[in-house]
Order: sequence, then C-alpha cells, then structure tokens
Amino acid sequence: MNYKHIPVLLNETIEGLNIKPNGIYVDATLGRGGHSSEVLKKLTTGRLFCFDQDKQAIEESVARLNEISKSFTLINDNFVNLKKDLNDLEIYEIDGIMFDLGVSSAQFDEPNRGFSYRFDAKLDMRMNLDSKVSAYDVVNTYSLSELTRVIREYGEEKFSYQIAKNIVKAREIKKIETTFELVDIIKSSLPNKVLSKVGHPAKQTFQAIRIEVNKELDVLKETLSDAIGMLKKNGRICVITFNSLEDRIVKNIFNEITKDSEGSRRIPTVSKHIEYRLINKKVITASEEEIIMNNRAKSAKLRILERI
Repeated sequence: MNYKHIPVLLNETIEGLNIKPNGIYVDATLGRGGHSSEVLKKLTTGRLFCFDQDKQAIEESVARLNEISKSFTLINDNFVNLKKDLNDLEIYEIDGIMFDLGVSSAQFDEPNRGFSYRFDAKLDMRMNLDSKVSAYDVVNTYSLSELTRVIREYGEEKFSYQIAKNIVKAREIKKIETTFELVDIIKSSLPNKVLSKVGHPAKQTFQAIRIEVNKELDVLKETLSDAIGMLKKNGRICVITFNSLEDRIVKNIFNEITKDSEGSRRIPTVSKHIEYRLINKKVITASEEEIIMNNRAKSAKLRILERI
C-alpha cells in the first residue's frame, strides 16, 4: 500500500544520540528506516546496525538506506538477540543505540496484519510472521483467568474480567477469527458511559493482546540491560515509548542505574559508584507542531541515558 512513514521525535532522538562520525550505532527497531536514515547521514567511517523481526520492514528499508550510504548492516531478528547477534559480528561495544518501541505505523496501517481495530482482518498481531503464537491463539485458547490477567495488566483495562468472560462465552459458540468480531465482543462488555468516551473502546484490549503475542515487556527488560552494558564511555541510549507500561520499565531501569548504593542521585563527576547519567531528567514529549503533523506522536515519550 502507499505509505509515508513519519518518524516520531526524530530531531530529539538524533540530537540525543550525540553521533560521532566514526562511531558504531544500533537501531534496534528499524521499521521503515526513518531514524536510521538520519543516523547514516551523520556517519563517515562509522557503521549502523539495524534490527527488525519483520522481514517486510527490512525489505522496504534497503533502498531508502542505500540512497544515503552503504555503511549499514541489516539484521532480521528480534532485538532480544541484539547482544548475541552483534557479538557474532565481532561488535562488543557501541557508541549509541535507539529504540522506537511498539508497533510501527506501517504495521498498524496494513489491514492484513490484524493489529488495528479500524480494519476487519484475521486476528494476528505478530510482529514476526514466523512466530507460532498469534492473537487468534491468545483469544481462542487462553483460559478466563489468563485472559483477564493479560487484559488487566497489559491493557490496564478496568473491565478486563467482563471482556475476558464474554470472549470465552463467544468462542464456545464459534471461534473468534477477526478483529471486528473481537471489537464487537469488547463493546458488548463495556457500560454506555465508557462507550460514549472519546477514543476507541477496544484500544486497551488490543494493546494487551498485542503485547502478550509479542512478549514485548519481557523482551524490553532483557534487551535494555544488554544494550546499556554494551555502551562505550560517553555512549548513549535513546528509548521512545508509547504507553505507560513501557515507559515505566525504561524509567525504573534508568533511575536505578543512575543512583549510588545509598539510593541518592549524586553529581556524576564526584560519585565513584555511578557509571551512567540521565541526559533528560524530565521526559521528552512531542511538540504541538509535531502532534498536528503526526497524531501518533501524541503519546510518545523519549528518555536518554549516557555512560560516563
């Protein structure tokens, strides 16, 4: 489909990386190459390594990146394997890494991927189409208690039990196969006062199922730890999140490693315990101008950490 990718918080991320022309950089979430393109423009003898578990994203980014430079390597893998894959390429330290978390805009806008409640499609939601478990499996095989937990914890949905109960009830009659079938069940589970609010009533449940399918939060915790450990001195990590669950994980990990053993955040130059510092103590969000141009930037939050 005809699609124009608009990278979120682009200038803030590129500035936050503090790119060295001869440095080694990683884009853990290539998508359609919006952030990677700008990194490549700043490299001379350096190199960029780009990860994406979506083969289509890899294929669609090659031409765009080749127009700028050949100084990049594409890796079709989940970023949970980032450290191993880089080590296999004899890369053990990096000057910077960026994460643009969640589902790419292109994936949301492709009806057949089953991510969106705006299109009627087969329930899928897999970022990696080679993965065995899809949204169809979660919706049709998880127990009532498992579904309730997923929708409550990953969707922060107040009516998680009622939605899960109605999913189980509906699938006893026939399997739930499409996004619109699921949307109808969700709507039937919510009171009128919720249905009348601004925003789609299925948003939180769809988010929850997507996170479960792709194990997004578990993968994020593990990968952040690996990425932070690979940073060189003065190396930086930039993380863009789109929901409170992701942001909380990033915030907690960043805060934890920028405190000394006594739990206070000292001035980095005088502390012998701290190896990292926060570049932005206040989270960076999109400007009003960017939100007008790209509404998906509205929920974006950027946090930046540096090794010292």
